[in-house]
Amino acid sequence: MQRLLLLTKAALVSLVSCHSTVSLISLAVLSYERYCTMMGKTEADATNYRKIAMGILLSWGYSLLWTLPPLFGWSSYGPEGPGTTCSVNWYAKDANNISYIVCLFIFCLVIPFLVICYCYGKLLYAVKQVSGVNKGMGRTREQRVLLMVVTMVICFLLCWLPYGIVALLATFGKPGLITPEASIIPSLLAKTSTVVNPIIYIFMNKQMLSNFCEMPKSFVHLKLQEYLQDDQTGSKKQKGTADFSFAE
Repeated sequence: MQRLLLLTKAALVSLVSCHSTVSLISLAVLSYERYCTMMGKTEADATNYRKIAMGILLSWGYSLLWTLPPLFGWSSYGPEGPGTTCSVNWYAKDANNISYIVCLFIFCLVIPFLVICYCYGKLLYAVKQVSGVNKGMGRTREQRVLLMVVTMVICFLLCWLPYGIVALLATFGKPGLITPEASIIPSLLAKTSTVVNPIIYIFMNKQMLSNFCEMPKSFVHLKLQEYLQDDQTGSKKQKGTADFSFAE
């Protein structure tokens, strides 16, 4: 029973860790998707749901690939910081644990960050070239893309870099170098990435913001139509009942 309880706890920690990794990997996938859309020769197809599904599956599949190994013996999960949260066991000094942490740092932090920088850098360069042809509209667009790129990179670093540094210091530093109190803020910053990402993509994308603002109007319009249809249906039923009573 105790073993089952420990396995359940480890599975829940793995699921939470997977959600955090998905929020990180999604940024890299979205940057690549935006890069392909803007740099592609064909017009973007908003109804291409297969492409969207592939992006979602890639984010979750890649995240599961790096968060499931501790359940099968490659490193392990344990209490983090003051013991109120759980994560990878950053404090174990054995080769099994260190190899996993190094791979996790490279494949789930460094590589996604390089993908983001490359895709948005190429995108910004392309917009800059267009700005040379159409200086009025192009300059405004360039500034908007530059602001988005800078915001994305700063938020990415702000959310994940402190956590990565603290994790590496806890792994390779002297025992007791990272106190439980010192690890609280980096852990919270990493978890806020799931909140920050949607806000950035909604408020820094005019089309997304416009669609987001239209959602309440569409919802009210849909409910109003349903109400009118129900009202008309009720009126017809009442009329039918009255006609039947009159015929009698």
